[in-house]
Amino acid sequence: MPAIDIGRVCIKTMGRERGKRCVIVDIVDRSFVLVTGPKSVTGVKRRRANVGHIELLDEMVKIPRRASDDEVAEALRDIKSQK
Repeated sequence: MPAIDIGRVCIKTMGRERGKRCVIVDIVDRSFVLVTGPKSVTGVKRRRANVGHIELLDEMVKIPRRASDDEVAEALRDIKSQK
C-alpha cells in the first residue's frame, strides 16, 4: 500500500466528491489530510479529508507542503505531458 505523503494522488471514496481524484497537500494528523483537486481541474475543493475516506494511488506529484491550487494544477499538467 502506498504511503501517505505530500503530493500523493488519491481518489475520494466518500462524500459528494466520491470517485474524484485529488492530491494530498498537507498532513494534519494521523486521521486527517488536507487535499485539493484543485476544483478547476477535478472538481475537488481544498478541504480536510479523513484518511479512511481516500484511496491512495501509486502516482505522485512534486509539490511543496501547503502548495497553492495553481502549483498543484501545474504539477498535474506536467505529469500529463510526460505520459
